Amino acid sequence: MNRRAMLAGLAVAAGLGLSASGFAQQPATPAAATATAIFAGGCFWCMEPPFDKLPGVISTISGYTSGHTVDPTYASTSTGRTGHTEAVRIVYDPAKVSYQKLLYVFWRNHDPLTANAQFCDRGSQYRAGIYYGSEEERKLAEASKAEVAARFKELVTTEIAPQTAFYPAEDYHQDFYQKNPIRYRLYRAGCGRDRRLNELWGAEAGGEPS
Repeated sequence: MNRRAMLAGLAVAAGLGLSASGFAQQPATPAAATATAIFAGGCFWCMEPPFDKLPGVISTISGYTSGHTVDPTYASTSTGRTGHTEAVRIVYDPAKVSYQKLLYVFWRNHDPLTANAQFCDRGSQYRAGIYYGSEEERKLAEASKAEVAARFKELVTTEIAPQTAFYPAEDYHQDFYQKNPIRYRLYRAGCGRDRRLNELWGAEAGGEPS
């Protein structure tokens, strides 16, 4: 076969989706789709662990969101004047874990009855919130809040708002519970987090995966 005929044959094979050997080429496997959720439930150190253990969660990042200044720091956010709240950004595979499941875990890891505070931490920088990225997420968040509200006599104060800029916290805050396990456990116990979660949610506290 001369060069011209060979090139012509390869062109026909390509048009038919065949390899040079004549076998059909397999389509490239699409990259797995991911999604992002942002929740605030008080100290972000304590909001990473329950999501990290969920199958389908790829990563959790502690940070600041829903404020009115640019590039907040822990020091500036702690004053309560930047408008931000401590939050976690969750990257997950929706084929393995649903947004509804993330909402379930979120509710059972914070106190929805206390405004501008969570456990021993006080101030608007510790307010609880769900920050949605789409209309579908907003509807799911509102529905989950209605279910929680029906459970309690007190007003559910957890806010639901559209996502705005999310600023990752300083490196030493990331995966704090893994880097500083003793200090983390002392803080969590001293803040009364688990005691209050058990009061609110009973056996459901923590939202452990079923």
